[in-house]
Amino acid sequence: MRTNIFWIFLLLFTSIFSPLQAKDFKVNSPDGTIKVSVTDGLSYVVTCCDEVAFSGSTNLKVKHGAVYDKVNSPKFTHIDRMIETPFYRDAKIREEYNSMTLKSSGGWSVEFRVYDDGMAWRWNYTGKKPVEIEEETVEYNFPKDGKAIVPYVRTDNINDFESQFFNSFENTYTETTLTGMDSRRLAFLPLVIEPSDSLRVLLTESDVADYPGLYLNRQDGTMLKGVSANRPKKLRAGGYLNAQMLVEEREDYIAGIDGSCSLLWRVAVISREDIGLAQSQLGYLLGGESKIQDVSWIKPGKVAWDWWNDWNLKGVDFLTGVNNDTYKAYIDFAAENGIEYVILDDGWSSKESGDLFTIVPEINLPELIAYGNEKGVGLILWAGYLPFAKDMAEVCRVYSEMGIKGFKVDFLDRNDQLMTDFEERAAETAARYHLILDLHGTHMPGGMNRRWPNMLNFEGVHGLEQVKFNHNGFDQVRYDATIPFIRQASGPMDYTQGAMRNSTRGNHYISNSEPMSQGTRCHQLALYMILDAPLTMLCDSPSNYRQEQECTDFIAAVPTVWDETRILQGKMGEYILTARRSGDEWFVGGITDWTPRNIDVTFDFFARRGL
Repeated sequence: MRTNIFWIFLLLFTSIFSPLQAKDFKVNSPDGTIKVSVTDGLSYVVTCCDEVAFSGSTNLKVKHGAVYDKVNSPKFTHIDRMIETPFYRDAKIREEYNSMTLKSSGGWSVEFRVYDDGMAWRWNYTGKKPVEIEEETVEYNFPKDGKAIVPYVRTDNINDFESQFFNSFENTYTETTLTGMDSRRLAFLPLVIEPSDSLRVLLTESDVADYPGLYLNRQDGTMLKGVSANRPKKLRAGGYLNAQMLVEEREDYIAGIDGSCSLLWRVAVISREDIGLAQSQLGYLLGGESKIQDVSWIKPGKVAWDWWNDWNLKGVDFLTGVNNDTYKAYIDFAAENGIEYVILDDGWSSKESGDLFTIVPEINLPELIAYGNEKGVGLILWAGYLPFAKDMAEVCRVYSEMGIKGFKVDFLDRNDQLMTDFEERAAETAARYHLILDLHGTHMPGGMNRRWPNMLNFEGVHGLEQVKFNHNGFDQVRYDATIPFIRQASGPMDYTQGAMRNSTRGNHYISNSEPMSQGTRCHQLALYMILDAPLTMLCDSPSNYRQEQECTDFIAAVPTVWDETRILQGKMGEYILTARRSGDEWFVGGITDWTPRNIDVTFDFFARRGL
């Protein structure tokens, strides 16, 4: 009898106190090469061709103690459709994926999507009550040490994450190993990890809207942990021209949400070759449905730009600078060459007034707009973030009615919830007044260009402006051969190519008024075909373009949006060859690092299209 009682007690004890076996939920890519296995405790493993690419985990912690870290009840979906893509690298693209949604509690669920070239997951909320999110756990664990290609936040203070949250998302790549990544520094997205010789994993995010963007920080061993800035509580004007908002105090949570919503997609592009990263469409596909139904008023194109060339013109009978005579000369140049826009960069509005309604006396803006209209050239205005944000609706209304076509908004320099909320409101407000936007001093697009197609371009890149004043001995030519595989996977970038003064590796020097590129003239021309940019700058002076008219004719002939894009060959950081089609015309551009190379190219796809 005692023996029976003992075994009954032991069975009861083990049933109550032993951990239950975790359940695994599985979803694969349509072609079966990428497989994702998720436990009910929200850890997961991702394999590609049966090789572990990485593992990870997630949970949500909200204020007042609730943690969502258990899931069940999987629901599966298969989607296969064609998507129209205005102002993009392809006129339409195919979206096919398998989806698995796992239910948590409190109105929360997690959706995993698996494509043939990667996977993504995000949290969804169907509740009605406001929620304050203290932390969203994002962890990536790699099976072993491997190569890491990382854009760190550029700052002198590497011991304080708070100071690193204020940054322009412009830095070159550090090529290191996972275990060699500096744990004191934040890395912004996208970045690439190579967990083996046969795998590349690009980590990014999409559907960025009213929620803080992600940084990654190396923790123990080969784990990367997500870090997000807490929501700002107290801000003050500061920075350049007092046009930025500096955070003085933060809340004790990263984001507040008012009701049902979806958080950001955590995206991993997975490829066995470098060109798979450059060809991926996941950043765009996951950006969300367009909020603009009629896009007929949105006009992509090229822009004659003033700031990079320091308003320099040759052979004119007036003093060049921020004045009507200079801008009329830029408009004349644009009209002669079929360039759609001229930008009035920093200086057209009063620096002292702190608003965008006080125009400097040297500029008669209505006269310039009328002159541009006569010539078929639209004008775009530069604006600092704070002057634009504080009077956004009125600024957009007044200048739209005046005839301005769009704004280049600069010095955002954050990606916390208040800033991504501003970006969403700026896109909506600009669209209401039929204005296009180009955002500078900001993070990668993160799908915003799909949701708001009037947001034609974004910076978030160590662009050509850096060669005017950067003394750090960086290799811009190698960087140029890297960004098509990493930064461009997240969307278009305002790199501002087109330099007509060009230098070899040994004779480049810093010059603000007569700047030059690193690399050859042909390198600059090829970038018009290699870089995604529906709104593309011509950075150099009209005088220099007229002096090199054959180059200018070529630039003017290159479209800024495309019917089809193919990455023909490439190796990250070394070279890339890109072919793009507009109608029945193909444009092919290739760049290399400083190493000369011969590349054999097969154009058999021309024949397959009957061209």
